[in-house]
Amino acid sequence: MRGQENATSNLYGTKNYYDAFCFECSYCLGEDELGHKIKCLPVNSRYIKSEDILYEVKKIQQKQVLSDGMLYDYVKKGMTKEEARQYLESKEGSRQMEYIMFAQEKYSNGETSMQYFDDFLQPDALYLLDEPEVSLSPANQVALAKEINDMARWFECQFIIATHSPFMLGTLDAKIYNLDSKEYAIMKWSNLENVRYFYDFFKKNEKEFE
Repeated sequence: MRGQENATSNLYGTKNYYDAFCFECSYCLGEDELGHKIKCLPVNSRYIKSEDILYEVKKIQQKQVLSDGMLYDYVKKGMTKEEARQYLESKEGSRQMEYIMFAQEKYSNGETSMQYFDDFLQPDALYLLDEPEVSLSPANQVALAKEINDMARWFECQFIIATHSPFMLGTLDAKIYNLDSKEYAIMKWSNLENVRYFYDFFKKNEKEFE
């Protein structure tokens, strides 16, 4: 049974904690700019975890993972698994795999991460991003934050982002909730404890930059 487990005492049978959890996490989609109730999420919406980005980076290093990914892509395009497998084992398929591996290896982990976002962020969608700064240099963190600002302003996207990056926090045109505070207080990015740590560290060592 999905999401059920024995209670503390077996006398009470099982507890369906999954449905109870989902009930506590219920949400509503609100209204659009015309006041009409929104009935469903945009079809392109995605939840992108830091693990998803790291997995994409890992594909550079693992031929088997790359092969499985290509197999999946060809099956999505209409091939059967056997047809896709035979193609990848053919001379042309092997050449295609080598080409992709060579193309990927030209990029750093950060560049691969940026390419990942370029591929998956599309107009008119809701995106939940969990630590998108993973593998990104400070410059690329700022570049991604600027892209997110543009997507939200010009392309009808909405982003809900969990991040510790002071570079993204200071660049995003966003309302910031401090999840470590009581009642998830709205805070200025420069007052967040994590950001203040960066500030204090560089302030303490400012003579190193003179």
